Amino acid sequence: MARHYPGVAGRVVIASGLLMVLVGSGFAVLLVSVQGLRTSEHQAQHTAAVLTSAHQVDRLVSDLATGQRDFVITGQKKFLQPWEQAAEALPAQTKALQQLVAGSPAELARAQQAGQSITSFLQNYSLPQIEDAQKDPDSARTATAIAEGTQRVTAIRSVLDALITSEQQLSTTQQQQTDTIADRAVVAATEGLAGSVVLVLGFTIYLTRAIVRPVRVTAEMANRLAAGDLAVRVPETGVGEIHTLERTFNTMAASLGRASSDLAASRARIVRSADETRRRIERDLHDGIQQRLVSLTLDIRGLQADSATRELDGVANGLTAALDELREIARGIHPAILTQGGIAPAVRMLARRSTLPVEVTMDVPARLPEPVEAAAYYVVCEALTNAAKHADASAAVVDVRLDHNRLRLSVRDDGRGGADPAKGSGLVGLADRIATLDGTLKVESPSGKGTTLSVTLPL
Repeated sequence: MARHYPGVAGRVVIASGLLMVLVGSGFAVLLVSVQGLRTSEHQAQHTAAVLTSAHQVDRLVSDLATGQRDFVITGQKKFLQPWEQAAEALPAQTKALQQLVAGSPAELARAQQAGQSITSFLQNYSLPQIEDAQKDPDSARTATAIAEGTQRVTAIRSVLDALITSEQQLSTTQQQQTDTIADRAVVAATEGLAGSVVLVLGFTIYLTRAIVRPVRVTAEMANRLAAGDLAVRVPETGVGEIHTLERTFNTMAASLGRASSDLAASRARIVRSADETRRRIERDLHDGIQQRLVSLTLDIRGLQADSATRELDGVANGLTAALDELREIARGIHPAILTQGGIAPAVRMLARRSTLPVEVTMDVPARLPEPVEAAAYYVVCEALTNAAKHADASAAVVDVRLDHNRLRLSVRDDGRGGADPAKGSGLVGLADRIATLDGTLKVESPSGKGTTLSVTLPL
C-alpha cells in the first residue's frame, strides 16, 4: 500500500506548529525565569531590610553603651543625650526587626532574644548604673560594674551578629539562585532564538525549494507556452499540491500540443484541398470551356470571311471578350505560370499587370515547395490589389529572397496607410494560410506613411 505524505498545506501547518511549540517553550521558560527573578528580588529586598534593621539595632545598642560609659566616667549629663535617644528608639526598632524576621522561626527567636537582652540590659543594668553614678560616681566606676556592662553588650551583639550572619548567608544563597535563574533564562532565550532562527531558515529553504522554485519554473514555462512553445514541460518533482500543479501543467501542455498539431494538420489539408481545387478548376476551364470558346471563335471568324455579316462580327468580338475574361478568371484561380515557372515569373507577371508602377527585387535561385510558392503569390497579389484599390498609392516595392532556409517577402507602398488586418477578409485568409505553414505575417500601416506587409515562411 502506498504511503501517504502530507501535502504543502499539511507541511506548512506542521512546521508552523513546531515553531509555535519552540517559541512557546522559550517564552514559558522566560516567564518562569522572570517570576523567579521577581521572587529573588523581593527576597533580596527583604534581606536588605532585615540587615538594615539589625545594624540599626546594633548601632543603637552601641550608642546606649557608649553614652552610659561616658556619663559614668565623666559625670557630664551631655553624654546622656545619645543614651536617651537610643533608649527611646530601641523598643520600636527591635519590634520592627522581629516583624521582619517573623517568617523565619530561627531568626525570630534570635530577634526576640536580642530584644529581651536589650530590655534586660536597659532596665536591670543601664538605668540602675546611671542612677548610682548620679548618687555615688565612684561606686558606678568599679571594674565589676564595667565588666558586667561589657558582658551584656557582648551577648546582645553576639545574638545580633548571628542574626546578621544568617541573613548574609541567606542573601548569598539568594544571589546564587538569582544568578542561576538568570543564566537559565539567558540559555533558554539563546537556545530558543537559535532554534527559531534555524527552524525559520530551514522552513524558508524548504518553501523556496518546494514552492517558490517550482512555481517560478512553472510560471516561466507558462510564459513560453503562451508565446507558442508547445513543447515545454516542467519536471514533476514537487510534493502535494505543487506536484498536482506540475502534472496538470504538463497534461495541459500536451493537450494543447496535440490540439495544435491536429489544427495545423487540418488547416494544411484545407489549404491543399483548396489549392488542388483551384488547379482542377483552372485545368477544367483551360481544357474544356476555354477550348470550346476558342473553337467557336475560329468557326465564327471562318463564317465571317465567307459572309462578311455585321452580326457575326459582334458575336466574334463577344466571344473574344468572354475568352479574355475567362483567361483572367483562370489566372486568378491558380495561374499556370506559377505552376510552370515558380514564384519569380509569377510575381513579375503580377507587377506587369498591376495598375501601379511596381519595383521587384527577386533572389530565389530555385523552385520552392508548392504551398510556399502559392502562399507567397497570393500575398503579393492581395497586397498589390489593396495598394491600387484602397491605399491610393502611386508606387509599390516587392522584395522576395531566401534567407537561411526561409522565404522572406515584403510588399511596401506609399499610400495613405491606416490598414487594419482585422477588417479585411483577404488579409485574414492570408494570415490563416501562412499560419498553416508555420509562417508569420506582419502588417505595418501608420496613418499617412504607407503600408508594409512582411511575411516569413519556413521551407
